[in-house]
Amino acid sequence: MTYFEELREITKSIPTSIVDFTIPRDRTSPPTQASSNFITNKEQGDWAEDLIFRAINETSRNYVAVRYGKSDDLIAGDAGFDEFYTDFQDELDTIGKRPDLLVFKKEDFDQNLGYDISKIAHSKITEYVKKAIAGLEIRSSAFLIDKYENEMQERTNYHLKEALKIRDVLINDFAEEFEHPKKKPHLEVLKSITEETINAITFRRPSWNSTERLQQLTLLFKDLKEHIKIVQKRDYLSITPKVEDIKVVYKWAETFNVPHYYFQVFFDKSYGISFSNILSLITDSDKEGEHYEISKDIKNQNKTTIKINTRNTNQVAYKVEEPEHKSVRREMGRGRLLFYVTFDKGTAYLDIDSLKDLLNIEDF
Repeated sequence: MTYFEELREITKSIPTSIVDFTIPRDRTSPPTQASSNFITNKEQGDWAEDLIFRAINETSRNYVAVRYGKSDDLIAGDAGFDEFYTDFQDELDTIGKRPDLLVFKKEDFDQNLGYDISKIAHSKITEYVKKAIAGLEIRSSAFLIDKYENEMQERTNYHLKEALKIRDVLINDFAEEFEHPKKKPHLEVLKSITEETINAITFRRPSWNSTERLQQLTLLFKDLKEHIKIVQKRDYLSITPKVEDIKVVYKWAETFNVPHYYFQVFFDKSYGISFSNILSLITDSDKEGEHYEISKDIKNQNKTTIKINTRNTNQVAYKVEEPEHKSVRREMGRGRLLFYVTFDKGTAYLDIDSLKDLLNIEDF
């Protein structure tokens, strides 16, 4: 069974409420105006791509990374942008979405084409692209994941302890109140709350007010519910494929039969997951919540995004040295000014064993 045939089998189990592969994708219209935040995010993404590009080519003895993804310095509002955007949409329908980087064995690398084939028409490089061992989609996130993880763990631990403390107070100090038949179900809920079960606990907060004791009881249940709510909040950073990209990445895999991967670059580490594992995850609703969630992302133009827990992915780089950065002034039409941040340099130290495991290769 080929790589694409494996993907096709997986897609048969994906709920159509997430992705319906029987329906053609919706072509999007070109944005009319870029914002400073959009350009900064684009610059950050370009830096992350360059970071992984340099890390592979400076570290590997047997493989070469090549720039491949459709990109341009044009932004909404620039002359020629609408034409560029229309051509991009046409290509998505023809071959799918190009990953940012391709990885070739050194013996398959074409010196004449060089390290950047992103502006070469797909019709001229189709057979060459099929020789790649991996396509890498590079995404970025402006977080220090270690600091985030530590602070989230401290937050969870604090609210977990508070919740268990309130549980004990309710059970031990209000035993008489819970003897009432209508209140016993709430007692059973309290007894079911443990460190192991707290993430699955749900209950309606009572509103008993007829006596001062019952008012105290109600307030304690309110506090308990608030602590549990925080414990149950998503406490992980994620790899973030957009749902709208699933079809066009799948189309690219169908066209070239080359394994596809998502890398998420943070400012201190990087993680990766295969596209096939992403598809497998969203077929399993039992893993929703702990392994992934699907939600609209305000930071990503409110697009529906699959947020995959990095704790269940491969560490691609165990250390990232932060880039240099500077502010840039850009003058648009009608004298409109945009100010944004650009990024340069930085170093990613690859976790070779984990990367080999992710890419399913024996050497590097």
